[in-house]
This record gives sequence, C-alpha cells and structure tokens, in this order.
Amino acid sequence: MRKQASVVITVIFFLSLTFAFYQISSSYNYMENKYDYTNPINESSANESVPQHYIKDTKNETGAINVVTAIVVEYRGFDTLGEVTVLFTAATGVGFLLYNLYSRKKNKREANLILREGSKIVLPFALLTGAYIFIHGHLTPGGGFPGGSVIASGFLLMMLSYPKFFMNEKRLSVLESLAGITFVLIGLFGLIFATYFLQNYLNLGNVGYLISAGIIPLIYIAVGFKVGSELASVIQNLKEVQE
Repeated sequence: MRKQASVVITVIFFLSLTFAFYQISSSYNYMENKYDYTNPINESSANESVPQHYIKDTKNETGAINVVTAIVVEYRGFDTLGEVTVLFTAATGVGFLLYNLYSRKKNKREANLILREGSKIVLPFALLTGAYIFIHGHLTPGGGFPGGSVIASGFLLMMLSYPKFFMNEKRLSVLESLAGITFVLIGLFGLIFATYFLQNYLNLGNVGYLISAGIIPLIYIAVGFKVGSELASVIQNLKEVQE
C-alpha cells in the first residue's frame, strides 16, 4: 500500500512540475531590447534589458528592497527549489555513506571549560541571528541559506563542547520535510490563485516593512528551516562516525 501511495504521490508531483513548466513557458514575454551596452574596450555588446528591469522594477513588482532576494526567490524561485533539493540529496547521501560507521559508545574527550561555558552564551545568539537573517531576507542582505547555516553552526558548537549532546534525527527529518512541503505548496498556490508556479499572489504590503513582499518572506522562512535542519542532520551524522 505504501509503495502504491508513493508512486501516486510521485506521479502527481512530476505532473505538477510539468504543468508549471508549461505555464511559465506559455506566459513568458521577452523584454524589449532597450538597454544594449557596448564595452568601450573591445566593443562587445550585451543585452542589459534584464538587469535594468531588476534594478528599476523589483520594488514595484515584488515589494522587496533586497534585489538579490527578489531574484533568488521570486524571479527564479523554481531554480532555488532545485538548489534546496540538491542540498537534501547531499544530506541523504551523507547519511547513506555513513550508515554503517556509527559508533555512539566510543569514549570522547571532554571539551575545555572555556568552550563549554562559552557555547552556552553563544548558542542563543546564533539561533537568534540565524532567524533574523532569513526572516529579514527581503529587507537586508541574507536569506534562508545563510540563516539556516548560522543556526546549524550553533548546534555544531554544542556538539564540539558536549560530546553527549545530540539531536533527534527523526525530528530533524520531520522538520526538513515540513519545510520542503511548505515551499512546494506556496509555489503550487501560485498556480491556484494566480497564473504560474511560485507567482507572488499575496499583498505586497508597504515596501521596507517586515510584513511585505508577499510570499518572499514565507519562502525564506521555509528555506531557513529546511537548510538548518539538513545541515544539522549532516553534522549529527558526522559526529557519530567512528574515527
């Protein structure tokens, strides 16, 4: 029964992706070639209509101040979904490769006093900073990938300080799955409430405010949790490997 359900879910997923590709290709309008640039050194030319469009119209179209964020999550959000999938595949591969090398009974040396006490102070700030980075990704430099990495680094510090400290892999797996599903659902809602996958269908709000830019903050929150849980899972697997 589970195999049949898995096949059905996989087929639905790939059909959704196919439909998304079709919608994007059918609704895409090429921009007019208005901003050609000629290099004065070698006289080579380049079409600058796309970068000029990003610089000029990002705020009005996405509500985000950070142009890089708008490009990553909105204009090429489907590519970002692929990048997250690559990270998931890498984390899964690490787990498979290290599956038979776990050794939780090995005697481990205690960290020094400075590292142990310092980690208690640094961990809350690492978690808070990581959350700030991906929540404010549409307003300031940052986003889901760096924010999740900062959070994972906080747990890495705890593992270095306390040999017995570990994270529940099942909970990490559930959190990673929920974050990934949230990302995909937000994209699919673009097909339902708008015209194409990952289209910004929410109110853009007031530019510069935390609650603005439509779906961009929601996607970055999902990416932050997904990246943080995946990297933490990789760290946990490496920690349990017998040297």
